[in-house]
Amino acid sequence: MTRDEGCCTSTTSSTANVRYPDLPRESIEQAVHSAHEHFANRKVRDFDPLLVERLAREKLQALVPT
Repeated sequence: MTRDEGCCTSTTSSTANVRYPDLPRESIEQAVHSAHEHFANRKVRDFDPLLVERLAREKLQALVPT
């Protein structure tokens, strides 16, 4: 993970903590890390922060009771 990617991952986690205050922080960090790993081996990484945020949000939304 590059420094920029680490910053984006941290920002994504912080945003998710605000959006999903009832979810444990560990669950949020795990979802963001998992999303980041999903896109880790791509050659073109320009859109990774956006894709990581979207995938993490989908994973977290699945944990929220409806």
